[in-house]
Amino acid sequence: MTKRIVLLFLVVALSLAYAETYKVSLWQPTTLGGKELKAGDYKVDVTDSKVIFRRGGVTVESEARVQKADVKFSTSLVRFDSQDGKYRLREIRLGGTNLIVVVN
Repeated sequence: MTKRIVLLFLVVALSLAYAETYKVSLWQPTTLGGKELKAGDYKVDVTDSKVIFRRGGVTVESEARVQKADVKFSTSLVRFDSQDGKYRLREIRLGGTNLIVVVN
């Protein structure tokens, strides 16, 4: 049992080691992965298959895919869908990179 726990910890640690971390600001409450994020600044971890938002003790993750653009973005840009007065995160263009994170 202990070996399984250690192995699980190592797998999680390695997956987070390959994640890139960015800062993103949300200006209004936003839905991600069925959970609501309050407005504010977040640390965002990006892997090939998911995006993880962290702030204080709050962690919300969702499946995502990363695309490369032809240009480098000077600032981060967050795109939303709006339904029934609620904002749903759709895409993040990460400032200082040419990466676009598309949320599934």
